[in-house]
Amino acid sequence: MTHPHLFSQRRQTASSINRRGLLQFLAMSATAWGLTAPVGLSTTWAQGRDKTAKPLELLRIGYQKSAVNLVILKQQGVLEKRFPNTKVSWVEFPAGPQLLEALSVGALEFGLTGDSPPVFAQAAGKDLYYVGAEPAKPESSALLVLQDSAIKTLADLKGKKIALQKGSSAHYLLVRAVEKAGLLWSDIQPIYLTPADARAAFERKSVDAWVIWDPFYAATELSVSTRVIATGQGLSGNNSFYVSSIALANQHPEVVEVLFQELSRADRFAQEHRPETIKLIADFSGLDAGVVSLFLKRRPRSPVGLLNAEAVVAQQNVADAFTRLSLIPKPVKVSDIVWRFAR
Repeated sequence: MTHPHLFSQRRQTASSINRRGLLQFLAMSATAWGLTAPVGLSTTWAQGRDKTAKPLELLRIGYQKSAVNLVILKQQGVLEKRFPNTKVSWVEFPAGPQLLEALSVGALEFGLTGDSPPVFAQAAGKDLYYVGAEPAKPESSALLVLQDSAIKTLADLKGKKIALQKGSSAHYLLVRAVEKAGLLWSDIQPIYLTPADARAAFERKSVDAWVIWDPFYAATELSVSTRVIATGQGLSGNNSFYVSSIALANQHPEVVEVLFQELSRADRFAQEHRPETIKLIADFSGLDAGVVSLFLKRRPRSPVGLLNAEAVVAQQNVADAFTRLSLIPKPVKVSDIVWRFAR
């Protein structure tokens, strides 16, 4: 079943996609948040592309160390083989907000980010599309304190300094944690730091707690004596979204087709070849194999699918939470920038 209300009315697509092919694809990806098979798109996508669009000469992909599927593709050189006439460029970012900023200024065509960065970007009037999603990963983010901290419960966060990357998925997790504790946002002292700076502040006790995601979470857990006050479980799905430039999605849907296929194939590789995946990611990132193994254990199967109704509602909840707290300049309607496939 399709959900017409999920698709943006803000921009016209470059062309209509064959309806039969679209329905076939939507049927395959309607369960995107629990998908266990690779997403396969109909060849009619190629028929529906903008015939006036120039061949894609450059594909710049933004990723983080936590982007397992993208890291596998990068390390295996898969996309360079699939797009022999396109220069594929990989750009690493410490967190989603920096990645979204690069996308918004035309320095990227595609990337993976958490739930909050696209909300902040949309509220700032940046141009982007949500084009795909991975299943929720609530156990992959946590609110940490040092082992000797007096903080035992979420209510104990009152008056405390809490480090986090502004506009990241950790930001939403903290919003939800504060709400669950029955506190006001003004009851805490958010300290906005990049992951590296936040860890340094956390270890020297310049802050009382830290909200962070894997693999930074796993690396800290294995090297510093910490306690977990809360994970995303029951608070935030810690959802991951593939985002793209307007031009890539509208002018080159066949490229998105290949990306979806290969990202889901990479996820199968990660699930079926765990030792090789651990080594591949460790070699790329410089992380200890034990760290990689731990964060992969917390990561569910993560094939790529379209955003379904559940995903859009969950993301709208993120946006509404930031709106209520005046953490973004204006309300946003998430469905306005969900990629629209057919008219």
